[in-house]
Amino acid sequence: MMKENIFLIGFMGTGKTTISRELSKAVGIKEVDLDQEIEKRQQMKISEIFSVYGEAYFRELETALIKEYEKKRGYVISCGGGAVLREENVRSMKNGGQIVLLSASAETVYERVRYGKNRPLLEGNMNVDYISGLMEQRRTAYELAADVTVVTDDRTPKEITEEIIKMVKL
Repeated sequence: MMKENIFLIGFMGTGKTTISRELSKAVGIKEVDLDQEIEKRQQMKISEIFSVYGEAYFRELETALIKEYEKKRGYVISCGGGAVLREENVRSMKNGGQIVLLSASAETVYERVRYGKNRPLLEGNMNVDYISGLMEQRRTAYELAADVTVVTDDRTPKEITEEIIKMVKL
């Protein structure tokens, strides 16, 4: 069993869910998507949680889950795009394993998420300029949290996974 977890961070649409599944299969570790886990436990979609309880409530659920996985081992964990905006989340991730930042251009993110319905932060703002602005607001937080960064533009999940395996020495 792996002695650490791998936390995948990055903006929505950078490939966290896809890559966590690929990594899980490639190296035989368990995989968890925090957003999906929250939806399962709350029995609501993220967009419903945002509209009924607000973003702050969602962030509390996310923090509790990150703290839970900080203590577990042998997981690849796909974090929500805003998880690194809380200092305590970053601390928990660092304590629990390595943090891999998946990055992509605003154009790539737009192409990947534009038909998605479960993106509450983009509601009414599904365009490259808005995405670019939001990415820029979060860039420093992502870069400070990351142990390694992997660019996902124009690459297959297999290529990205192989790079992560090399970089984090799995």
